[in-house]
Amino acid sequence: MRLERSAGILLHPTSLPGPRPSGELGPEALRFARFLQGAGQRLWQVLPLNPTDEGGSPYSSYSAFAGNPLLVSAEWLAEDGLIEGAPREAPAPRVDYRRALAAKGRLLREAYSRWRPDEGFERFREERSFWLEDYALFMALRGRLRRPWNRWPAGLATREPGALRSARRELAEEAGFHRFTQYRFFRDWSRVRRAAPGVRIIGDLPIFVSHDSADVWAHRDLFLLDERGEPAAVAGVPPDYFSETGQLWGNPLYDWERMRREGYRWWVERARAALALCDALRLDHFRGFAAFWAVPAGERTAAGGRWVEGPGEGLFRVLSKELGGLPFIAEDLGEITPDVVRLRERLGLPGMKVLQFAFGSGPENPFLPHNWRQESWVVYTGTHDNDTTAGWWLSAADGERAFARRYLGREYAGVWDFIRLAYASAAGWAVIPMQDVLGLGTEARMNTPGTGEGNWEWRLGGEALTPNLAARLGELARTYGRA
Repeated sequence: MRLERSAGILLHPTSLPGPRPSGELGPEALRFARFLQGAGQRLWQVLPLNPTDEGGSPYSSYSAFAGNPLLVSAEWLAEDGLIEGAPREAPAPRVDYRRALAAKGRLLREAYSRWRPDEGFERFREERSFWLEDYALFMALRGRLRRPWNRWPAGLATREPGALRSARRELAEEAGFHRFTQYRFFRDWSRVRRAAPGVRIIGDLPIFVSHDSADVWAHRDLFLLDERGEPAAVAGVPPDYFSETGQLWGNPLYDWERMRREGYRWWVERARAALALCDALRLDHFRGFAAFWAVPAGERTAAGGRWVEGPGEGLFRVLSKELGGLPFIAEDLGEITPDVVRLRERLGLPGMKVLQFAFGSGPENPFLPHNWRQESWVVYTGTHDNDTTAGWWLSAADGERAFARRYLGREYAGVWDFIRLAYASAAGWAVIPMQDVLGLGTEARMNTPGTGEGNWEWRLGGEALTPNLAARLGELARTYGRA
């Protein structure tokens, strides 16, 4: 994928401000889109847009295809006459997922009681037939049974035709509700995208999916599971920068050989569905396509895993043929071996450079801009898994800070020194987390890998998107040829 020189911001929609417990796709999303345009930004990067549980992690979802109902706009439900009025409360400084899910659930059920299907819905249902019916029934069943799918009654867990027919009949109304929430999500997201002509959306495609998901339930044969439906081994990463014992993600592993024999159809459909929402996709954990870290089931940490060969170039040849190209960014961070580099280069995919990783090992560090030998990079000050740049600077070693000052050619003045370095670099795209644009500290960190509390909760302040901030970003974009 060729990168036209551009700049943009990383901000997940749940982080948008507003008068409810979580950000959503409504007026504030339109305001952010207009801010990007006014600031000379041509990229908006988001995290996965899939449904989450009360923990809020967009990388742990009940579906790799569905959209997050939490993001459905209350204002636009009211505008369409489906609810009496959009409730408002004092803006919450952090997302409260438990409260947000309960509140949005009540609004969506009120809206569903008044809604009547139209031609647009029937077209939507047909276009998404690969996954929508399975998702709607899965969510209806999970709402009734309240436990993972492999602990459902045997006929439902193994999808016996008679059991599915009975469930569809008994839960027709509840499944209809989940179809409706998807219809509203996709309508709202399309409205936001139309409001930002010239701004490309960069989505995020996690390599693995959750075990307790419609994907694994509906396509059990594509995953390495035991006779009880439990993962035979799980995904993770070995010890690295983020964790001394590695990260034990717990996702089931794919049966790549079975997928290959089926022409990788599930992956083609998944990528096609994701690209219906975005212009390009960041492939999370790209190295797993070359080789993935398999941890035996039951292990308490990821340290006891081993590398297993992934699908490699064969998967991407099929995707390129079916999609008409490979509009992907390879998230090539962590333990990157030569086979991963060769795969990315053969596919012609841009990789990622993170400036927070650049100053700890001298002038040969591959994250330093003078070592980049091509333009096919996307540069970040940090990612959603990093501390904010202000927080990183305070916790960095003295030698790291001293080298950064020498590299910048000045005493450290603030986070914008690193934003300027990213914009000035040869990287085709420069994407800055919104927290860094605002110069915020560790309190605004989005995620700390390996921890289960306090993540994904940061929200943008309602008065943060000022004309002065837009002007400052715009001037930088023009100066370095990114506007």
